[in-house]
Amino acid sequence: MHVADVDGVKLAGFLIDAGPVNSDTLLRIGEPGAAADHSANPTTMQDVFVRIGGAGPGLATDSVVVNSDDVIVDHTWIWRADHGSGTGWDTNRADYGLRVNGDDVLATGLFVEHFNKYDVYWSGERGRTIFFQNEKAYDAPNAAAITHDGIVGYAAYKVADSVTTHEAWGLGSYCNYTSDPTIVQAHGFQVPVTTGVRMHDLQVISLGGKGQYAHVVNSTGAPTSGTDTVPSKVTSFP
Repeated sequence: MHVADVDGVKLAGFLIDAGPVNSDTLLRIGEPGAAADHSANPTTMQDVFVRIGGAGPGLATDSVVVNSDDVIVDHTWIWRADHGSGTGWDTNRADYGLRVNGDDVLATGLFVEHFNKYDVYWSGERGRTIFFQNEKAYDAPNAAAITHDGIVGYAAYKVADSVTTHEAWGLGSYCNYTSDPTIVQAHGFQVPVTTGVRMHDLQVISLGGKGQYAHVVNSTGAPTSGTDTVPSKVTSFP
């Protein structure tokens, strides 16, 4: 589904299911490079669900891409299946859950899980997220499969290095690396260190000791350890 870069589109109450032939993008809001001002009448995405696998093999490079400015994303679950029919590291491959390129985008109640690379990759300026829930992909076969740029594991929520203003509240990421419980993911969240990027109330959790996190955000925050499912928290960053 492609939505034009126009005012006031209301997307609500539907499911997009990936098919067996790879889709570049399952839902795109605004064309690449979109720059119109929609602050007076934004496009909204509410109670929209996106699924890759689970009901049969599905493939997608990007699941949801927001190019338009001022979009409101509310109560959205973007899910690469970890169980059901048609699941496996390459069987239902989907690299990115949500990519935000537009400016002044607000996400509330954002659930993005199990993607092969970044679950959320935010490139737009002045983005805000209020509540984010994530599980990393259970089926990563080993640390090498998710190592990039010398970093083990793709962050659940990545703010691009070029971003100067971003703020988020109440974010959690869980790891449950059932295929290789020895994986130690570098961090749950990765953001540029600048005064305009502020993160509040973050936590990472190892579910039963199947994999661990070395840090919460960037290289800040205590590592998770053991099998007791105890969160590691950072109240404010930087």
